[in-house]
Amino acid sequence: MKKFKTFTGIVAPMDRSNVDTDAIIPKQYLKSIKRTGFGPYLFDDWRYLDPGEPDRDNTGRRINPEFILNQPRYANAEILLTRRNFGCGSSREHAVWALEDYGIRAIIGSSFADIFYSNAFKNGLLLVQLDEGTLDRLFNDTLVNEGYTLTVDLQAQQITTPEGEQIPFTVDATLKERLLEGLDDIALTLQYADEIRDYEKRQSRVTPWVFPDLVKEK
Repeated sequence: MKKFKTFTGIVAPMDRSNVDTDAIIPKQYLKSIKRTGFGPYLFDDWRYLDPGEPDRDNTGRRINPEFILNQPRYANAEILLTRRNFGCGSSREHAVWALEDYGIRAIIGSSFADIFYSNAFKNGLLLVQLDEGTLDRLFNDTLVNEGYTLTVDLQAQQITTPEGEQIPFTVDATLKERLLEGLDDIALTLQYADEIRDYEKRQSRVTPWVFPDLVKEK
């Protein structure tokens, strides 16, 4: 997982509440567990006018011109602005993979579904919770100003607008550290590799049948 650094990105305004994970990545695309290749199918049912299937070439599909991410001004958006309860529905981790594979690095909303929130931080996607009044202003500024960008600074826990306004946000200290250091679950565990190895060696003397490889090393 890459370390999360301060970045400035184009904002796309998705003015919807209760965006569920089936809308983010439909169920037919859940067969793969490679974590990559899901970007072309992000928001598949909203993004295209005809149904899609896994491994199908999307170049022949009709684009929905009304969908926000299909509008040229929001091309290459890295920040998604949304409303309450984003990521509700099933617990599929593929939803986060699809957002990241598309290029989304941060999502700003008023609330997020619990499991989606956890999955996002485990995979390097920053979720920022702001109050509805602040969101309303950001939605308006994004719509009025083409190419509107925000600068996200996780270390300082603040968002900076093009006008220089600084918007603070809170984030759990443990989750913040994981993103800053680029630690997924495996990398987090490997920080304690020496302690784990020492424990296994001690236990191999008590229950050698559980650790046959360590017994052979002696």
